[in-house]
Amino acid sequence: MTGLETEVPLRTRIANLFAVILPLAAVVLGIVSMWGRGFTWVDFTLLSGMYVLTVLGITVGFHRLFTHHAFETNSAVAFILGVLGSMAVQGRLFNWVALHRRHHQHSDEPGDPHSPHLAGEGIWGVLRGMWHAHLGWLFKPDSPDLPRYVKDLQRSKALRIVDKLFVLWVALGLLLPAMIGGVVTGTWAGAFWGFMWGGLVRVLLVHHVTWSVNSVCHLWGRRPYQSSDQSRNNFLFGVLALGEGWHNTHHAFPTSARHGLQWWQIDVSYWVIRTLSWLRLAWHLQLPSHQLQVTRKRSH
Repeated sequence: MTGLETEVPLRTRIANLFAVILPLAAVVLGIVSMWGRGFTWVDFTLLSGMYVLTVLGITVGFHRLFTHHAFETNSAVAFILGVLGSMAVQGRLFNWVALHRRHHQHSDEPGDPHSPHLAGEGIWGVLRGMWHAHLGWLFKPDSPDLPRYVKDLQRSKALRIVDKLFVLWVALGLLLPAMIGGVVTGTWAGAFWGFMWGGLVRVLLVHHVTWSVNSVCHLWGRRPYQSSDQSRNNFLFGVLALGEGWHNTHHAFPTSARHGLQWWQIDVSYWVIRTLSWLRLAWHLQLPSHQLQVTRKRSH
């Protein structure tokens, strides 16, 4: 802890603890229920649909649009992306962006809020670092200077509303699949399982897949491009995190709207951005030139 950090408020620690434990409890309950009930197509549709929408809220919205300005869009699309990202239950928009900008400023160096490389040497140091990067950082105090990282976003009234109503968006992300499950099945049981699979279980999956970009993608994978940190491209999380797992590429070209620069690197988030562009809902897409990509290539 540095001298600039303060103690984490008790209510914040409790909220973070519930955000971690409740989705895990829902997974256990869901697995137990499958013995007698099975996993229905409604469960699968709500789980996968809410997973894709909220991950895109993080990857396309919180990350590529709001943090790095990798493309531009109108206020309505920005608002929707902000709401979807908030439904992922990873914190308020402004705090998320500020932490991620701080991460890039100090990547894998002192000041990085979630580096796995600052916990000492040896196996124990690796394990401690992995825990901190994946989950432990949530229970550490934030630097008090975070607001300075998001002065640009605070000028937008729409984004101030998204940030202020975070709790409402979280509740909506849990209740919406419950309502759909109830309407489709015509039962209260359908509403309950919609809440469990499309709500709580989905939150757990989104959390651990996206947190793995902080932890796994700074430890395991390839480093095709020069960067000042240990960011790595990891195929598994390139797929699961809808393109975010091409993390070394991202750190080499942080403002790029496309992270999977090779034809075989699946980047669903970029496909969504390109679709928005075709619909004239996104413009000024930032992409590294071929010459810049060649210049940043690591020699082997």
